[in-house]
Amino acid sequence: MEMAGSIRIPADRQRVWDALNDPDVLRQCIPGCEAIDRTGDHEFNASVRAKVGPVSARFTGRIELTDMVPPERYTITGQGSGGAAGFAKGGADVRLSDDGPGATMLTYTVRAQVGGKLVQIGSRLIDATARKYADEFFTKFNEVVAAVPEPTGAPIETPPPPVPVEPPRPAAPIGIWVWAAAAAAVTIIVGALVLG
Repeated sequence: MEMAGSIRIPADRQRVWDALNDPDVLRQCIPGCEAIDRTGDHEFNASVRAKVGPVSARFTGRIELTDMVPPERYTITGQGSGGAAGFAKGGADVRLSDDGPGATMLTYTVRAQVGGKLVQIGSRLIDATARKYADEFFTKFNEVVAAVPEPTGAPIETPPPPVPVEPPRPAAPIGIWVWAAAAAAVTIIVGALVLG
């Protein structure tokens, strides 16, 4: 299976690059993602629950980033298994380029091989499902990236802390758009769905 495309991200290239390398952002953006854990500088383990036609399974596997030229390009390779549903392996080349002020064009090419029950489903259904997951990923990714304020370079004035009336509660985690930004969208979507 091969798939290629491009998407315009409403953020500068460095922000997109940073997001693509942040497991928390990827976890937010990948449909069905249960976990993405960094296991090395450029390696991740991922777990995604996905449905491709009649086959529904939990896919687990390893993803590695190579040929990195920050914040311009890298290659994602991965392999994984969905148990009885089958297995997958493949890779994706991701490129980032400026697309006007405050915008980045993400271009990707994905190559994947599948086996097991996934092969019986047929390439059309796999392609359609991968594109659906990619669309969902990029939609969410753009939302998350847009929610992160642009750095202004101006000093930030911190108001004095309020006098607590109740015991302080732990701060809620702040969602940061990460890995899901472009390279992952299709690369991780197909890299998590199809690549495992």
